[in-house]
Amino acid sequence: MAELRRRAHEILDHTLPDDPPATILAGVLVALITANVVAIVLKSEARIDAVWHGWLDMFEVVSVALFTVEYLARVWAAVESGHGRYRRPVLGRLRYMVTPLALVDLIAILPFYLGFLIPVDLLFVRVFRMFLIFKLTRYQASMNLLARVLRNEAGPIAAAVFVLMMLLVVAASFAYLAEHDAQPTVFASIPDAMWWAVVTMTTVGYGDMVPVTPLGRVVGGVIAIIGLGMVALPAGLLASGFSEQLHQRRQEFEAAVSRTLARGAITPEEGDELKEIRGRLGLTDHQAAEIVRLLAQRRTHARCPHCGGPLQPVAAASAEPVEPERARG
Repeated sequence: MAELRRRAHEILDHTLPDDPPATILAGVLVALITANVVAIVLKSEARIDAVWHGWLDMFEVVSVALFTVEYLARVWAAVESGHGRYRRPVLGRLRYMVTPLALVDLIAILPFYLGFLIPVDLLFVRVFRMFLIFKLTRYQASMNLLARVLRNEAGPIAAAVFVLMMLLVVAASFAYLAEHDAQPTVFASIPDAMWWAVVTMTTVGYGDMVPVTPLGRVVGGVIAIIGLGMVALPAGLLASGFSEQLHQRRQEFEAAVSRTLARGAITPEEGDELKEIRGRLGLTDHQAAEIVRLLAQRRTHARCPHCGGPLQPVAAASAEPVEPERARG
């Protein structure tokens, strides 16, 4: 049983490079998730739902059953994870069940079962089934990169959002003060004025709420100018975080390649290891191949720090880490 559970974990989490069953399962799940999202979108169109209602409902039942089996299998195999916090049979599985990806898996299927227990609006069920789209983050390294950036930049982004909210309240208060007497139904309260402040600060300008007094227009102009920088600040922090994370991932892969090249040319086993690291870091084949080529070239031209003579040349590493040289230098 333990061996079966370990193998289930390897397939579900795709922990081994070049594992055909894991690759096939990941492809099937991605296709099923995509098909479900398309089906939910089509079901919102009354004309399509009227014609294909039975087939769409049947597809929903089959999909929920498959996703339920997947969820239960992930919970069952969670104790085989490399994280020690999941190793205890009961507590480990409970800890796994409250992780973000496990919660997404649960939210995507739970509304379907709630419909059998309590009266639930079908629109509510459909909207929550759209959480299926977040399951795709499990198979996209770029989404893992986004999650790490958000984690690392959470403090600065929270500070920027806090300042933005303060500015929003101040802007709405001044707009209410300036416009309430002139437009009592439009700027009826500070919460109503907050909608105008959001639209103005983001430079959207719907035109449903427009200052007509001189003071209101001055406030609107000042808020629009200040908002240009404040609204863009979180985006700038995210861009900076992305750049830093990409640089760190490149450095991590370079360190792994350097350690491998220090022992000579890349063997097939080492190439598989580098491929696994490349996939985990979200680097493309081209990026990884270029790093290997440059490091191998740099080592070939390196000189001994003691005698000044050239170091023993290393056999040229393959441009593709997934298909490395077999010879040793």
